[in-house]
Amino acid sequence: MIPPRVAYAEDPAQSLGRKASEPESRTRTAFARDRDRIIHSTAFRRLKEKTQVFVAHEGDHFRTRLTHSLEVAQIARSLATALGLEPDLAETIALAHDLGHPPFGHAGEDELQVQMEGFGGFDHNVQTFRVVTKLERRYPRWEGLNLTWETLEGIIKHNGPVSEKLSRPSWNAVAEFDKDYDLGLSGWASAEAQVAALSDDIAYNNHDVDDGVQAGIFDLKELLDVPLIGPIIHGVYKDYPDLEPGLVRMEAVRRMIGAMVDDVLAETNRRALEAKVASPEDVRNLGYALVAFSRDMLEDLGALREFLMNRMYRYWKVNRTRSQARRILAEMFQLFMAEPDVLPSEWFARSQNRDQAGRARVVCDYIAGMTDRFAIEEHRRLFHLDVWN
Repeated sequence: MIPPRVAYAEDPAQSLGRKASEPESRTRTAFARDRDRIIHSTAFRRLKEKTQVFVAHEGDHFRTRLTHSLEVAQIARSLATALGLEPDLAETIALAHDLGHPPFGHAGEDELQVQMEGFGGFDHNVQTFRVVTKLERRYPRWEGLNLTWETLEGIIKHNGPVSEKLSRPSWNAVAEFDKDYDLGLSGWASAEAQVAALSDDIAYNNHDVDDGVQAGIFDLKELLDVPLIGPIIHGVYKDYPDLEPGLVRMEAVRRMIGAMVDDVLAETNRRALEAKVASPEDVRNLGYALVAFSRDMLEDLGALREFLMNRMYRYWKVNRTRSQARRILAEMFQLFMAEPDVLPSEWFARSQNRDQAGRARVVCDYIAGMTDRFAIEEHRRLFHLDVWN
């Protein structure tokens, strides 16, 4: 049974609208229309071959940014529905949240931050915002996707207020946009946006366990003493003593997702009742996150993340790939800056009549939009004549 809608849920009929006015859809709500625009975007398609932890060509079963985004969206929609919130908005923000990630995951982001240090910096959340407000070019009347106020607010604020970041050079694009279209950056985002943020945590903690075991970096028995996942694995072994390891892994992950979802539901409902939240604006003005894990869950997640950091994210093969990825991006960035005429024609044209910072931003946008596979191939074409075609 679907719970009744709560008073602090966003209502698409009451949306603050879009920066560029346009007729409403005859068949979709404003938030469903935003979702469809994201799904049809070029940036969303490129997520299929962008790294989550493992580089996209390393195996067909590991998560990519695309499969991760789909898992986040599924959890967000389910959570929003269970909380009586607007599921289309939560799903939309979840689908959009990683659009600005460069190739090679956090290694790619770290390298672009280094290369852009003297040119305004790089931040993947800001890059996501730039993708949906500027870089996607699909419409004759405006740049970007012309998403609703609520979706834009959720994309840039889903992790909390960001007004203190506006003085950073890497956040200049958001600050400039906000001058003409106030997104209330000093307050919290909608409950739906907060659901998307927590769904991201739920998804990546679970699929990193799943992918780590599948990759042979650690096995299930090494997780038995880790809080949260350990007791769940013990429970699976108790219920199914002879179950094959692959099914033990999948059942344990399924149960851990359920435990985390149940915790968010209980904690969020407790906070809403305690604070007497009665409207979307109450959520924005609450002063702290409404949608949250309990303190006990946060402690358990901290221990799990410490295990994953030590055993997976710093694993020597992962480190080797990160090192290779950073060299690829650094070498391409430096070559494009020194010789912009080797950029593809469209990007070379964008780089013309700009100062060094402007050219660097064009180069950064080009590299950030690459998939892992394209970045590897582009690097080969640039540095190895024997593979030119």
